[in-house]
Amino acid sequence: MNRPVRFIALVAFILLGASLAALAAPPDTSPVIVIQNATILTVTKGTIERGSILIKDGKIVEVGASVKAPKDAMVIDAEGKFVTPGIIDCHSHIAIDGSVNEGSISVSSIANTAEVLNSDDIDIYRDLAGGVTTANILHGSANSIGGQTVVIKLRWGQPAEKLPFEGALPGIKFALGENPKRSNFSVPGQPKRYPATRMGVEETIRSAFTEARDYKNAWAAYNKKVAAGDKSALPPRRDLRLDPLVEVLEGKRYVHSHCYREDEILMLMRVAKEFGFKVRTFQHILEGYKVADELAAAGVGASTFSDWWAYKVEAYDAIPYNAALMTKRGVLVSINSDDAEEARHLNQEAAKSMKCGGLTHGEALKLVTINPAMQLGIDQHVGSIEVGKDADLVIYNHDPLSAYAVVQKTLVDGRVLFDRDQDIAGRAALEKEKKDLIAKEKAAAKKSEEKKGEPSKKPEEKKPEEKKPEEKKMEEKLKPPAGDQAAVSATGGAQ
Repeated sequence: MNRPVRFIALVAFILLGASLAALAAPPDTSPVIVIQNATILTVTKGTIERGSILIKDGKIVEVGASVKAPKDAMVIDAEGKFVTPGIIDCHSHIAIDGSVNEGSISVSSIANTAEVLNSDDIDIYRDLAGGVTTANILHGSANSIGGQTVVIKLRWGQPAEKLPFEGALPGIKFALGENPKRSNFSVPGQPKRYPATRMGVEETIRSAFTEARDYKNAWAAYNKKVAAGDKSALPPRRDLRLDPLVEVLEGKRYVHSHCYREDEILMLMRVAKEFGFKVRTFQHILEGYKVADELAAAGVGASTFSDWWAYKVEAYDAIPYNAALMTKRGVLVSINSDDAEEARHLNQEAAKSMKCGGLTHGEALKLVTINPAMQLGIDQHVGSIEVGKDADLVIYNHDPLSAYAVVQKTLVDGRVLFDRDQDIAGRAALEKEKKDLIAKEKAAAKKSEEKKGEPSKKPEEKKPEEKKPEEKKMEEKLKPPAGDQAAVSATGGAQ
């Protein structure tokens, strides 16, 4: 692709994002909204047929079969449609500006995804179109202990500082197995980064928490001296790498660990018990069904895929019954995406557990609503349709667990941030605007090329430089005799 075409494509993409942002940009205040005549799947309070939801100031203030609409309310008629809580993705990498991995070191707890949130990422809008309203934004899995994580709401049209979910505890990403030991990332001629084995991954985590525990105790001792009036006490040296790990030890930061194999799942639970913290969720956890009882006993959450299998050696024992088997053994389970495109149909991913494992309709819907909300510690605000909770809602044209279900509207904090009808209606104008811009850019590029092709003035010819006497003498010596020169000319070349 040449430079002008690349530029045109880039400008068109920016235009599309800006236009969609303008289309969906929320007003300064949340409107009063009433959703009427819908089948409401509350998740925790049963199903309400032909029900209504009253929304004020971004909150659900009334739910039931006989809700009256205030005079100033915007009424959404959802006749024949289904309303659910917004989908919550417990494992996402959208809205990150740049790479998701700081892979240079194995303990990269200093890195923080909250500092590089990109509110213009088009995946935010696309995931809203799939009914996602909240996402756990994770660092990558290149490290035994990776970077800090953040829970966001998909507030399309808002600046980056408005994305983080207010009150949600931050997290940190761990990883076990092939990725942190760099099984598939060796560079020929360069030494392997430590750790290069599974036992090295375990020791890396243990060593980091040993340092963090000592660091925490040093600060505790210093604070005790200061409280006792010791003015000569010197504080420990601040360590930004250990600060997040101390928060883990104090229960102020959640651990979300990438994993696959049963032996490593058990290993990290032992290390966590040794240092007095709990793993909040095991991510992917494709062999979770093998240790479901141990997970349930430890109170550890599992956020898994529906049926991904055999895409790497660690995934060969994955089965599509994993989510259902863990659920039936008492594990708190969610279905996640780990992919911006996958996030657009998490409702259908959850539905697979009804076929593979026999979960009920209600149990399946919980896998992408209240269960991930509980795993992220935000279930008092989202995950179900209840009075007092945030008005993060999705309106489907069919049962959300149907393969035919398509999102019609998505609300975040009581604001409609995706409207399928508006999206479709605006596509023609966006396409025209894009074509006009491309045509304008092509015309400018053509004019520039024509200008380059105009004849230019010939530069003044330089006079040959006068040769030095020494060069003249050398040329005279190299000249062949007169007879030889004539022979060369007659034959057309040397013989």
